[in-house]
Amino acid sequence: MSAVIDVVQGDQRGSSPQVGAPSVHLLQQQETKRWDEFVQACPEATFFHRAGWQTVIERAFGHKTWFLYAESGGQIQGVLPLAEINSRLFGHSLSSLPFCVYGGIAAISEPGREALDHAAQELASRLRVDHLEYRNVKMLHADWPTKDLYVTFRKEIAPEVDQNMQQIPRKQRAMVRKGIKSGLESIIDEDTGRFFSAYSASVHRLGTPVFSKQYFRLLEEVFADDCELMIIVKGGHTISGVMSFYFRDEVLPYYGGGTSEARDVAGNDFMYWELMRRACERGYKTFDFGRSKRNSGSFDFKKNWGFEPQPLHYEYQLHRSQVVPDHNPLNPRYQLFIKAWRKLPLSLANLVGPHIVRNLG
Repeated sequence: MSAVIDVVQGDQRGSSPQVGAPSVHLLQQQETKRWDEFVQACPEATFFHRAGWQTVIERAFGHKTWFLYAESGGQIQGVLPLAEINSRLFGHSLSSLPFCVYGGIAAISEPGREALDHAAQELASRLRVDHLEYRNVKMLHADWPTKDLYVTFRKEIAPEVDQNMQQIPRKQRAMVRKGIKSGLESIIDEDTGRFFSAYSASVHRLGTPVFSKQYFRLLEEVFADDCELMIIVKGGHTISGVMSFYFRDEVLPYYGGGTSEARDVAGNDFMYWELMRRACERGYKTFDFGRSKRNSGSFDFKKNWGFEPQPLHYEYQLHRSQVVPDHNPLNPRYQLFIKAWRKLPLSLANLVGPHIVRNLG
């Protein structure tokens, strides 16, 4: 099927497809509303297919984006947001979508899906990337190499607050009640300052580079009412914080962490309960606890809440590379770096971290 765009030459309207076949185009500013309307209605689409990620990735990280959509008869048939990362340390990739847990092609027709898939593969070849990556919820290419590392945790929110509390396993429910008895309170914040303080301290203890403050400010700016900051405080003092996204009837706590005091007062346990409670009262139906690596502390924490892991199908078409990338903290080659990073002063880690994490995706 000839339904690919001349991405190297920058042709915005695409080459001439076969009669009846969808044409593939690069997203332009005037089309973002139409793109997001499609994403809102498409069952396969997720929050991470929204057009706003193009602005966030380009402005926060400086990476080139290629947001493709397939169109037929004046109607969008599918979307595929892609971003290119070219790093001396971590390689050259084309992915849907870096910094996001879900991605890949979201389509309402097979011709649209095939057109986008073909266009992405040709783009990857022209760009001479090491690999093309789809972060699928469902498998698309059974013959592509995959990474069986990540799972997601999703669960239905019961209609009544008390029902949700009772559905939490007994030991985890005790931790939530500990947070309540500790006098913790939840506050919806308008500024990223307190959230960033708690989050950066948390990832520093894990030995992980932190994102820039600008990145979180952009997420708030671009996604507006669909991006929310909730802070947990005790006596006015920040204990933990979470940045959540809202999409259709789902709430997605995406970035969260606590200060060193959080463990003593069950700050993170209380924080996720408060988010679930608030979402229930507002009529949301699904709590998406997000991605975790198998055999990790985050994985165990979410299972303790009664959530069951659902595999994610991250698929790779290898181009210049011979192996699937493995840039994650569980890789033994990064253990010395993690130990050294933990010893850095927090202020220095917050200064240097964004320059590293921008290329990890």
